[in-house]
Amino acid sequence: MKKNKTFVDKVYKLTRGDAPISFLLPSSGSARQPLLWFDEEKGINRVLRYSSNQKSPFEDEQDGNIIRRPVDFLDGFLRVPKSNPVLQEFLHYHPLNGLKYTEVNEEKDAQKEVDLLNLEVDALIEAKSLSLDQLESISRVILGKDTSKVTTAELRRDILIYVRENPEEFMKIINDPMLKLQSTIQLFFDKSLLSFRNKQKEVWFNTSSNKKKMLTVPFGEDPMYIVSSYLQSDDGIEALKMLEKLLEE
Repeated sequence: MKKNKTFVDKVYKLTRGDAPISFLLPSSGSARQPLLWFDEEKGINRVLRYSSNQKSPFEDEQDGNIIRRPVDFLDGFLRVPKSNPVLQEFLHYHPLNGLKYTEVNEEKDAQKEVDLLNLEVDALIEAKSLSLDQLESISRVILGKDTSKVTTAELRRDILIYVRENPEEFMKIINDPMLKLQSTIQLFFDKSLLSFRNKQKEVWFNTSSNKKKMLTVPFGEDPMYIVSSYLQSDDGIEALKMLEKLLEE
């Protein structure tokens, strides 16, 4: 037995936080730029056109008597009653769905918010339990701070602020096996054993016995990642041992 379709009121919202007060969604295309949706079952592009007196949002299922109505988001929202299923269907298939606007799903949105809050709580608990060594390591990596120049309270405050704003990124960082190495490399720079030149495009040794260039950072790459990769390579492992030894002196 075929299940009857349920008609419900729906609400749509503009996706950007800085959404304009009003946004007029294109309700049809033009001869040069038609509004299309690809029908995978039929293997063709179908032209979309919203008309308030039609039973379908597809032009190939409409007659010639078209009544155009604006599809206008006010204060960032568009409310479509269950009595207008054609507009709901049009909004579902519209190519700007997911890009310019989304359907409001209160239950789904609430669950996302709960998940984010739980992640934030877990991250803050993790950050609160960091030892001083861990705190200093993470501060060097994510904040780029010389930990010898700030107090423990300042470090902990700055990390907690960062975690509150970036809980997901923080959880990735503390579980990254590269964390210790990246912290050590930041320490090399803090202690002036390594230095950047030419707007961070080059990394140079800066020890009493070695003033040579270590490497050139490829365009668009993260300098710290490139240094980490080099010092773990066969070519750089001896340099890493030498720099670590100088840190201990």
